[in-house]
Order: sequence, then C-alpha cells, then structure tokens
Amino acid sequence: MTVRVVLADDQPLVRSGLRVLMADCPDLEVVGEAATGAEAVQLVAEAAPDVVVMDIRMPGMDGIEATRLIATGPGTTRVLVLTTFDEDDHVYGALRAGASGFLVKDMALDDILAAIRVVAAGDALIAPGVTRRLIADFVERRPTEAPAHSARPVEGITEREREVLTLVGRGRSNAEIAEELFITVGTTKSHVSRLLTKLDARDRVQLVITAYETGLVTLPR
Repeated sequence: MTVRVVLADDQPLVRSGLRVLMADCPDLEVVGEAATGAEAVQLVAEAAPDVVVMDIRMPGMDGIEATRLIATGPGTTRVLVLTTFDEDDHVYGALRAGASGFLVKDMALDDILAAIRVVAAGDALIAPGVTRRLIADFVERRPTEAPAHSARPVEGITEREREVLTLVGRGRSNAEIAEELFITVGTTKSHVSRLLTKLDARDRVQLVITAYETGLVTLPR
C-alpha cells in the first residue's frame, strides 16, 4: 500500500530534499507541500494524506496549532513532527496537540523514511529509545515546564496497566514490556489498547506524556 504524504515546512530546500528522497521509494508518495500551518490544514482537507511531515516554526499558523486542528479533525491523517530539536522548545506542545511522533532533522534519512512508514501503519512510537531520549532531553531543557510540576494520579486503571503505562513511558517496546513483566506480547498489546481507551489517548506517544505528567516516570536528577 502506498503511503500518501504531505510535506509541511517553510523551507523549500527541506521540502525539495524530502520529495527527492521519497521519489526513490515506491511505497511513499508526496501528494502536496505546504509552507505554513494553514496550508497544511487545507491540504489535509483536500488530499486526505496518511501522514503529514510537519515542521514547528512556520509563518502564520505554526506547526503546533496545525497539528491540533488536524488531530482533532474528522480525518485519519497522522502528524509526524520534523524539527531542529536544539532550536525548538515546542516539541512537547506538539505531542500534546496530537502529533503521533517526532523526528529531528539531523537524523539519518533512512530513519526518517522508516518513521513515516511506522506512523502510517498506526504506531506512534517511532523508536522506543529515540522517543525516550528526546522527551527526556526536552523536559531537562524546560525545567519550569517539567510534567512533574503538574503530577496527577492515574485513575481507572488496574495495577498491571499502571506497570505497563510506566514502561511505555520509559520508552519500552511491547516485546521489552512483555519480557520485563513475564507476559506475552499479545497480552501486552491488550493492556496498551485498554490504556488508550481508558485514558482517552490518541496513540502511544500520548501514553508516554501521561506517564510523565502523572509522575509514573521521572527524570534522574
């Protein structure tokens, strides 16, 4: 199945580079380009892509607001943030707005392509280790906005689900969670699915955020 992609970035060079990169991939098709968040939202309404590769800093409507509008819209388009992490302190906001994952622009090109495919397939955790490190790095860079400051209890879940949520927050994959808790991968998937429903989470990334916000996962001091 071909993954239909919209590229949203105010730098034509970045869009051009990604388009050329995907031209060699028969399973990826660029169906539109946007230079602003507003253009990205409009393109999603018109072209109904599977994935939007979204920059954060764009003129007018930024990537965070565009992500929020797309994530809460009627379609099934998923947003993958692609940003210069060292210069952008809004990645956490983008995830809370509904992004299904995020990348940094200096990542290997093959990793970017793989992430697009993973997000299109319905998974949010691009790579457990990468997601864990980037969220930890982000929180460390923004100590005044660390989730622990607004810690709240997790209600309505079982003790086993709490254990699974904690491990999801630490960036573990389903296989790693299964091994650590001595359960099957299928059982792990069932627990994750129930957590998504009970916590009204759009995807796995939002579970990671919940784990940080509720204090189940904290950063080493």
